[in-house]
Amino acid sequence: QKYGYYHCKACNIRWESAYVWCVQGTNKVYFRQFCRTCQKSYNPYRVEDITCQSCKQTRCTCPVKMRHVDPRRPHRQDLCGRCKGKRLSCDSTFSFKYII
Repeated sequence: QKYGYYHCKACNIRWESAYVWCVQGTNKVYFRQFCRTCQKSYNPYRVEDITCQSCKQTRCTCPVKMRHVDPRRPHRQDLCGRCKGKRLSCDSTFSFKYII
């Protein structure tokens, strides 16, 4: 699981997601995400590891974990290529958000 940056060329909307699923050890994306306005699907234009903003590590021991992931923000399953129309959702799978 990685962090991705998206841009819809049709609507000129940008968004970010902590639910980018890649082939292990690569940045090759498995599932696209859909634009909330026009419903076109896109791969992220940039992918990075989910890291602590303090020490820049993926798994750290910092007392306060400052990450660019907001755990209170819900996952939009209706816009996720992995969740949309499938029985397996990102929320029901072991993911990075459970170990931060």
